Amino acid sequence: MTGSFDIVFAVPMECQSCVDSITKTLKPLQGLNSFDINLRDKVVTTNGSLPPSQIVRAIQSTGKDAIIRGTGQPDSAAVCILESFDAKDSHQPVKGLARIVSVGNNDLFIDLTVNGLPKGTYYPSIRQSGNLSNGALSTGGLFYQLAPVEVNTKSSSSTIIPSLGASDEVSNANDSYAGQSFLHANLNINELIGRSVILSRLKEETASDSLCGVIARSAGIWENNKEVCSCSGKSVWQERADVLSKGLAV
Repeated sequence: MTGSFDIVFAVPMECQSCVDSITKTLKPLQGLNSFDINLRDKVVTTNGSLPPSQIVRAIQSTGKDAIIRGTGQPDSAAVCILESFDAKDSHQPVKGLARIVSVGNNDLFIDLTVNGLPKGTYYPSIRQSGNLSNGALSTGGLFYQLAPVEVNTKSSSSTIIPSLGASDEVSNANDSYAGQSFLHANLNINELIGRSVILSRLKEETASDSLCGVIARSAGIWENNKEVCSCSGKSVWQERADVLSKGLAV
């Protein structure tokens, strides 16, 4: 995987020391070709082949939050929130997030992050349908098989999934683990919208406890530069505080 793509992050920077600390953190990252920090607009722009989740964690290590505002070129990005439809997970259904970005024709990356799962090897795949009426069981046949994902990092406050609905409480269960993988697929974004992603513990089967979610288009670079939401009238950081209270952590 050699393709590079751009990412725009909103970061609440206040002074030059914020710029300096973020610069110091991003500069040594291998796989990051270049970055630009705009203090006036409170925006960090990167170019490289690093997973977006890794850059978010790097920025957050400086004490500043970071929100991904756009990835890739227009019409080249998508997102999928993976949820459990198992009754035992009804209090905490969100278990994963897939950020998808195209870097060329039939060439895309999937930044897949999961949390709160039993330790083991999981098998992600893209399904023919986006029908979640019966969870993963109603998503249809296989559309594209992705590489296996190892879930072997003990869950902690740093592994909480960045999605609305994910609890910010760290599970005390011994079988609660997290994983992150940067996957490649020979596909185009427009082939995926409306289909679904599932994550199963079975290599060639879909089970009732498989995670699943519908793939939706997301903003490309510079396609989402709003500071205030037209729906709620709140700033992006006020909305960020709202979802943090409901479990969003990254």
